Amino acid sequence: MAPAEDDSPSGVHCNLDRLLADRGLTLARLSELVGVSVVNLSVLKNDRAKAIRFSTLTAICTALECEVGELLELDDAH
Repeated sequence: MAPAEDDSPSGVHCNLDRLLADRGLTLARLSELVGVSVVNLSVLKNDRAKAIRFSTLTAICTALECEVGELLELDDAH
């Protein structure tokens, strides 16, 4: 039997909502800019992502003119 997938929180929080609001962008517009589906960006935004490609991370940070540490941060609980 395969081990159960770990559904526990990763300990990483994504600040995509705040960054989008600060820049007056929508998730749909960011999707167009970075070439990632709205669904996948929504998974990231809602802290449900298990992983992110460096190329995607770079594209998001470039589009939002931010640093990785502004987009992603460790939760205090971890």
